[in-house]
Amino acid sequence: MTLGNRLAQIKDSVFTGLGIGLLIPCVLLAIVWYLMHRFAFLAKADLLLIGCIAVNAGLMHYFFKLNKDNIGRGIISATFLWAFAFFFYKITQ
Repeated sequence: MTLGNRLAQIKDSVFTGLGIGLLIPCVLLAIVWYLMHRFAFLAKADLLLIGCIAVNAGLMHYFFKLNKDNIGRGIISATFLWAFAFFFYKITQ
């Protein structure tokens, strides 16, 4: 069974989309955060953090294409939460 088939079988729920939209950028952010602190030339590369959140746009498009509208709505909600977190991070920096 391919990954596409497994994703197509996911229950169409807003909470599922919220979980996907929070989890995948979180993993990417952890990797980028490590790289930003490991390599000095990436220390001020906040655009990488936005890129991790922007992955949700691709996920949202994919699930809307599969007619999983509730998952797409959950991913949009998670994107707004991540955007607020990034805004808070930039304000406190």
